[in-house]
Amino acid sequence: MEFINDMQRALQQYGTQYLEGAGNTLLLALVGTIAGCLIGFVVGTVQSIPLPQSKGKRGLMYVVRGLLRIYVEVFRGTPMIVQSVFIYYGAFYLGGGFSSPWSAGILVVSINTGAYMAETVRGGILSIDPGQMEGAKAIGMTHTQAMVNVILPQALRNIVPQIGNNFIINIKDTSVLSVISFADLFFVHKSVSGSLYLYFPSAVITMVIYLTMTLLASFLLRRWEAYLAGDDNYEMVNRPNDTLEQTSGLYRAKTKGEKR
Repeated sequence: MEFINDMQRALQQYGTQYLEGAGNTLLLALVGTIAGCLIGFVVGTVQSIPLPQSKGKRGLMYVVRGLLRIYVEVFRGTPMIVQSVFIYYGAFYLGGGFSSPWSAGILVVSINTGAYMAETVRGGILSIDPGQMEGAKAIGMTHTQAMVNVILPQALRNIVPQIGNNFIINIKDTSVLSVISFADLFFVHKSVSGSLYLYFPSAVITMVIYLTMTLLASFLLRRWEAYLAGDDNYEMVNRPNDTLEQTSGLYRAKTKGEKR
């Protein structure tokens, strides 16, 4: 009973702060994941571009790829908590600084996620059958047009699970940003524990909130994957007035509401 009473006391006094911390955690994870995906798509796409024939352009491409490789290895090979301290306090040390922990937090989560997504995107692009690119170029598309209209949409579908995984990881990993005083859920837990000396009851509350957020995110991401996967049942198109389609064997997915 004492444990339940302690939890109730913590929620009564700091329930609003817990909710605000959870909201900050979700918002930071969402913004950081979206920005990181954009960074990852740019970096991963550049890394997968074929080397040009010109020696000058080839040398420039080597330099660009080398710099991008350094970025990926550094931010994949160091903990986010160290990156947070390095970027936040390093900016002040060099005479700059951030207007708030929010701006620093978004930057840290974005570039960290971008480093992981870069390799994911590169792998997703390489997983597409080379015949897709050859077919696109055969009908007159440039390399850029083929990437935008043919390759990247298919790669996106393949890497959606990894995007969702990174989002869930970011929900949890934002807790390390408490070292730069970012007011996320874990920061609230530390404040409540220090104020009421209820370390274990506050930890239980915090864990339940984190688990609720990750389970909800997993459910929504599975629904998104199912939506992108589309309908698994296909049938031959039946258009009696178009003999070309009948003989070529075009197929389409049944739309919702059609009888099977």
